[in-house]
Amino acid sequence: MTGADIRTHTITALSAEEFRHSVEDLAAVLADAVDDNASVGFLAPFGPDEAAAWWAAQQPAVDDGSLTVWAARGPSGIEGTFALALSPKPNSRHRAELVKLMVHRTARGQGLGRALLATAEREATRAGATLLLLDTETDSPAEHLYRTAGWTHYGTVPGYAADPAGTLRPCSFYFKHLTGTAPAPPT
Repeated sequence: MTGADIRTHTITALSAEEFRHSVEDLAAVLADAVDDNASVGFLAPFGPDEAAAWWAAQQPAVDDGSLTVWAARGPSGIEGTFALALSPKPNSRHRAELVKLMVHRTARGQGLGRALLATAEREATRAGATLLLLDTETDSPAEHLYRTAGWTHYGTVPGYAADPAGTLRPCSFYFKHLTGTAPAPPT
């Protein structure tokens, strides 16, 4: 496939069993992101076997519901993904973290990333979250997506994480209130 058409993609949450059977397809998306120099937590060389091992290690969190993984399926299989990590702490059950929003290179440029992000926001709200958080490499294409989707930048940390080549890069942190209004400041 040379380009994604979001009309040909179905974005769905993976049940624990579906997740177990989708690890190899999710691994292909993750390995592609690292190969494309995305700072998503891994150093090169990083291939499908390492990516599959990382996804498989997430199975307990998927099983207990603290992590929900979504997949965008298109003509070539899983071409995009994201996960929502719900906070287990009693004082922070109103928030969730958006993690590993990725689109395979062959499916980029057609709105699939934006569709995944909109789905993440909608599903976090459905799960009871009113605050969604994420971090991304500063000046990355992903950062542009979040800014244009109305996310609020709240800080940058220099040298926060290494890119796949091992070079330390700054990371930008974002939040979005999902109820449409920010909470009132404490008095």
